[in-house]
Amino acid sequence: MYAKGLNIKGQGVGSNFFEQVDLVKKIDSLEVSINGNNPSKYDINHFHTVNPSLYLKYRKKNINICYVHFIPDPNDGSLKMPKWMFNIYSKYVRKFYSKADEVIVVNPYYINDLVNKLNLNRDNITYIPNYVSDKKFFKIEDKELLNKIKDEFNIPKDKFIVLGVGQTQTRKGVLDFVEVAKRNKDKFFIWAGGFSFGKITSGYEEIKKVMDNPPSNVKFLGIISRERMNEIFNISDILFLPSYQELFPVTLLECINVTKPFLVRDLTLYKDIFFSPYLVGHNNDEFSDIITKLSIDKDYYLKGESYSKEIKEFYSEKNVKKLWEDYYFRIYNKYPNKHHSK
Repeated sequence: MYAKGLNIKGQGVGSNFFEQVDLVKKIDSLEVSINGNNPSKYDINHFHTVNPSLYLKYRKKNINICYVHFIPDPNDGSLKMPKWMFNIYSKYVRKFYSKADEVIVVNPYYINDLVNKLNLNRDNITYIPNYVSDKKFFKIEDKELLNKIKDEFNIPKDKFIVLGVGQTQTRKGVLDFVEVAKRNKDKFFIWAGGFSFGKITSGYEEIKKVMDNPPSNVKFLGIISRERMNEIFNISDILFLPSYQELFPVTLLECINVTKPFLVRDLTLYKDIFFSPYLVGHNNDEFSDIITKLSIDKDYYLKGESYSKEIKEFYSEKNVKKLWEDYYFRIYNKYPNKHHSK
């Protein structure tokens, strides 16, 4: 397993890396090394990030697998950079993907782009979903503990709590989150996340202005360590993600492990990764109406919880672990001339 740049706080690729490595290590028939210096010992090199230093780690004698978490898009609302710089960046990333023997996507939506735009062989692309351990994200039943956590973060105990999670960037819909909060003064809205990439974040100035002077019922918590995010999910009543563009939000998997309802925008991605119902809106009016109904209609809230429980079954450790085990051995057998291990 190869990955770099995982020390950037508040970004999902790092969370996904550690979850996936921990899961694969539980497969007894595999030996797993992280950023090892002895590649000739292993059959498979699995690249999780596209750092230039890792590009040099590709070896013809190994089976090289590349994880595709994103496809460069100047309109995705993540980063702002000059066109010439983006073109260089985009060309490099595409070259990194093209060099791999096999590609894994965390989002099936990417498959057609990889085939049609990068000319990758569809037979060499596999979709395996992200995974979140239920040992790290789980429901806390201790009401006294939950109240102590609310006190620590200065969050009211008598309000319906709406949680937003992610980097504070344009594509995450932060401004819509705040706009919906303005329409729901009787509820309290909290956002966990910040500017992981500083001033080059798309929408930095506009979002920073709102964060510095938020409405009275909105609190920006900043970047919360992953070790404490389970507590943040548990003190909230729902997760609200008004994102305009997503990759595969690990945040949603964390939420369903806590079995809280979640509300998202109507994105094509979700239709490809969720095979059962979920709460969805198209605009701020619909978001506000759904949040209001969740706060006053107990049966509707329980329905939202049941949606999360149903999705949780598909993304269980047992299911995803089996997908990885089958995948690695299928790829191993597909390239018999690239075997090193004894």
